[in-house]
Amino acid sequence: MAEEEGITVKKSENFSEWYSQVVQKAELADIRYNVKGFLVHQPWSVRIMKKIRDLFEEELEKKGHEPVWFPAVIPESFLKKEKEHAEFSADVFWVTEAGENFEKLEEKLALRPTSETAMYTMFSLWIRSWRDLPLKTYQSCQVWRYESVTRPFIRGREFYWIEGHDAFATEEEALEQVKEDMDTTEKIMHQKCAIPFLFFKRPEHDKFKGAVNTFAADSIMPDGKAIQLPSTHFLGQNFSKAFEIKFVDKDEKTKYVWQTCYGPAFWRIFGALIAIHGDDKGLVLPPEIAPIQVVIVPILGKDDEKVMKKAKEVERLLKENGLEVKLDERKEYTPGWKYNYWELKGVPLRIEVGPIDVKKKQVVVARRDTGEKIAVKDEKLVKSLNELLKQIQSNLIKKADKFFKENLHEAEDFETLKKILKEKGGFVRVNWCGKKECADYIKAETEGGTIRGTLFGKKEKVFGNGKCVWCKKEAKEVVYVAKSY
Repeated sequence: MAEEEGITVKKSENFSEWYSQVVQKAELADIRYNVKGFLVHQPWSVRIMKKIRDLFEEELEKKGHEPVWFPAVIPESFLKKEKEHAEFSADVFWVTEAGENFEKLEEKLALRPTSETAMYTMFSLWIRSWRDLPLKTYQSCQVWRYESVTRPFIRGREFYWIEGHDAFATEEEALEQVKEDMDTTEKIMHQKCAIPFLFFKRPEHDKFKGAVNTFAADSIMPDGKAIQLPSTHFLGQNFSKAFEIKFVDKDEKTKYVWQTCYGPAFWRIFGALIAIHGDDKGLVLPPEIAPIQVVIVPILGKDDEKVMKKAKEVERLLKENGLEVKLDERKEYTPGWKYNYWELKGVPLRIEVGPIDVKKKQVVVARRDTGEKIAVKDEKLVKSLNELLKQIQSNLIKKADKFFKENLHEAEDFETLKKILKEKGGFVRVNWCGKKECADYIKAETEGGTIRGTLFGKKEKVFGNGKCVWCKKEAKEVVYVAKSY
């Protein structure tokens, strides 16, 4: 691979440029479509995101969610039904005309920014009795939002996600669903994608429009900024009252349902995955979500026929044993070029097969995460590769967790908070009085540090002097501050 085809900047020295180069040179997206915020998604990124999407879908269905598909357009009147949620109208793309004569539509249609209003219109028709509950649904789809600042796989005007929408007979069941959503995030995003997070309850001033409470999994990017990943919202009865979603309970009384919604954006999770695991050679993929877990590179020269025969036997053996395998048979490229190419793509393991390996009845296996090379005898190959893939998955989780923990800080006074956010980034644990005014001052004076919230399910006592980090009055809770995307 020519020098200019590889990554030309160090991740540690210029993360922004490094990220842009990985997106382009690993052929993840092409931004030349010429509509701001809209990407052409290339095969490698789509294959990885499909893996992540499928894992989430499998987990959601295991937990009782049923798949649905809803229209991509939402009538303006639907968006206006829930008063607070109606603020979303400022963030949407509108369809106002149709046909070759540009005929005006009777009602403006929004390209869905999210599907509460569309789905809950139907929930009101589907739910009649306690026997219809709980109703747990999800759809995997595109959504559109008129974002002013865009970045591939981090913030866009069109992105891909899963949204789960649930209705329950009681508040307790709905709150249990929030815990279940957090468990889903842990199992897929942390254990499969190797992305660590803190699960926050957002402050009142930063909750989802129309929600009673918002909870979100936030991770840390290499530049020290926080990124919001899956969020789940306890909607209470706000939407059920706006959309008349009622049921007759066992006591024969008519009641409003309690609702939650969950939004794992596998598009954005992929962006975090690029950033957190990638290195100066390109992507580094956790085996659990890699479209190709093992690439085989034949080293041709003498005994080409024997080398290719062995490479194909290895490919067949690994496929028969359930591994995702690719034999790179391209003759127009050198083995060295192929090594660099597949390292850029992030494939977890590379097998090298040459004339010496044929004679010794072995292959050479290279790990993408550490660069380590080992010779493996043919009879031990399947077992060894499975063990190595488990080791790589575990290693990436441990490495990401270590970085995450190293970027958890604490500040008792504002100057310390400001200094940490400027020099290190990450999450800074502080005392807060609970007033939005102080949150606004913190954001302004730190040039973007926002209160991410309190830890979900954990009541932390105020520490140190017990005073708000900004106003120095008595603190009510411990919160985490970070700059974010």
